[in-house]
Amino acid sequence: MKTNIGQKVLHFPLIKIIVALIVCLGTVRAGQALAQKTLEITSIDSDFKKLIAGAFAATLVIFAYSYLFKHYEKRKITEFSKVNILKTLTIGIVLGVVLQSLTILVIYFKGGYSVISINPILFIVPALTMAFTSAIIEEILLRGIIFRIPEEILGSYLSLVISALLFGAMHLINPNSSILAAVGLAIQAGLLLGAAYIYSRNLWFPIALHFAWNFTQSAIFGANVSGSSTSKTLITSKIEGAAWFTGGQFGPEGSIQATLFCLIPTIVLLILSHKEGKIIKPYWKKYNEPLTGDCQYTDRITSAERLDPVKHL
Repeated sequence: MKTNIGQKVLHFPLIKIIVALIVCLGTVRAGQALAQKTLEITSIDSDFKKLIAGAFAATLVIFAYSYLFKHYEKRKITEFSKVNILKTLTIGIVLGVVLQSLTILVIYFKGGYSVISINPILFIVPALTMAFTSAIIEEILLRGIIFRIPEEILGSYLSLVISALLFGAMHLINPNSSILAAVGLAIQAGLLLGAAYIYSRNLWFPIALHFAWNFTQSAIFGANVSGSSTSKTLITSKIEGAAWFTGGQFGPEGSIQATLFCLIPTIVLLILSHKEGKIIKPYWKKYNEPLTGDCQYTDRITSAERLDPVKHL
């Protein structure tokens, strides 16, 4: 009986989220510290040191996540499946670049974007570091843990809304942030990246989309990202005009067009997910229905657990 109670507590969704966050965040901190200490003795340029340290920590957290849930949830880790990985990454990157380019294009057409200078190609390294590491780490934490685990119980839609609101709220503490910017991010990143995960059922798609959005915004167009500027960018630009279409000091993602452009693929992905049976229903509906093709996306829930939601909790 004690073991049974202990297992139920250990596998309760909130406990699972806390354990996973501790393990993954701890891995990131340890990986960055180890890499930085090791690189201190080298003569590598400081920008490349940060890139290497970030890449090492991001790679390490992928392995930590995979190892943890492989043993914690006793399942195959499909979130980092290699099946169609190049196609998935390509679509995600192209979509991210297009959405960000359209956002900047609106600013340009309204006379708010101008190029001051074009810099050496190596100026993209700091922005590359930020985009690469934040995309992997944030998607593991937000979509792989904070969205995915509640989704098994609350269903796709409710979990999507909760994780999106949380994502937006987290950015309220960023420099130059505002309620409007946070709401925009909740829709752009919170809903879009969550919808990307639902449709692909892996983390590569939202990671690629997240990376391309941030990298294009900062490294290519020289704009602020979530209220922060990057020291070096390929293009040094000047963005001016009303905050509603420029995003102000927060960056273009705080603009109205960014929200609208990202909302379109979000709706498309959710419609496709619904048609293809990839939407997970909340347990109070799911357990009262006969088994369907939906269970292929929730292979951690057995037929016995579907009939007994308390046991699954």
